[in-house]
Amino acid sequence: MSSVTTPKGVLLKSDTIASKFVDEVKTMLGARPRRPKLVGILSTSSAPSLSYANFTRKQCDALGIDFELKETGAALGGEGAEGEGVEEAIIEANADPGVDGIMVYYPVFGAQQDHYLQQVVSPFKDVEGLNFKFHFNLYHNIRYLDPKSLTSAAPLTRYPEPTTGDIPPPGAVKSILPCTPLGVVKALENIGVYNSLLPYGDRAYGKTVTVINRSEVVGRPLAALLANDGACVFSVDINSIQVYTKRPDARYFHPRHVVRPTPLSLEECLAQSDVVVSAVPGETYKVKTSALKDGCVCINVAADKNFEADVREKASLYLPTVGKITILMLLRNLLRLQEYQDLVRSQN
Repeated sequence: MSSVTTPKGVLLKSDTIASKFVDEVKTMLGARPRRPKLVGILSTSSAPSLSYANFTRKQCDALGIDFELKETGAALGGEGAEGEGVEEAIIEANADPGVDGIMVYYPVFGAQQDHYLQQVVSPFKDVEGLNFKFHFNLYHNIRYLDPKSLTSAAPLTRYPEPTTGDIPPPGAVKSILPCTPLGVVKALENIGVYNSLLPYGDRAYGKTVTVINRSEVVGRPLAALLANDGACVFSVDINSIQVYTKRPDARYFHPRHVVRPTPLSLEECLAQSDVVVSAVPGETYKVKTSALKDGCVCINVAADKNFEADVREKASLYLPTVGKITILMLLRNLLRLQEYQDLVRSQN
């Protein structure tokens, strides 16, 4: 009696997905009156950060976007301290009318102080989508904004009307989303996890997702994005597991995700998850293949591989890196922000 061999899942390459956004970026570039300029600020000796900076330059050169890398502190070598001069470099780029976007190569000091630096970047130049205005909109499922609102630090005083389409209402533009979570969502759309037959805003309905890591840069905003699109999301961090689900529209609230604790273990979450996304910054962390649901989709966001080598024995699709997709999302954000700055200038 011959044994039956189970076929391995598909190994996806981020190049294939990213290439579909290259034409979009080129079209956006063709519609702009001038070449946008992106400034990268590198202030650490981290090898992954330097590699990311070089990759950013390569992508910008290929597409016709001006890129300048400002190196400060430990990036200069010698006596420079980690993070030295980064805030000053951000302020200088904020004030430079020739700069359309700013990206800082994190981590610099660590989560708490880096969060402060993220708020120093002007929202008009925040290509990484980390300003509190953009995070507020993301968490409240507010998909559009008045570009003039980015000139003020005033908090939102009322919710705009919920949106039912992908086209901004008159006078509004799309809110900026953090580029790595957005890259993961675009990957899931591309491989068919999102159901295009469902209404806009609910196309992840019926899907169960586990997101491992709840950082404010990747894990938490990704869980919120997926839940706001209708998925049931298990958000896993070191000390707790939470479940994100979408609350329907109510009198005082947008239809957006709500967060509750769950008694489920990680293994119980994985066993029912159609998609598993891991973003743990450590080479020793591995998601056990044996715990995965047969036929699930696995996406690795971390610099190190968070999945065991035999992940495709259970996963139907495995995407080991999203960096190239992330860069395209960042450049889309750059072009949108350049347009928003020009809109506000033209109205003054």
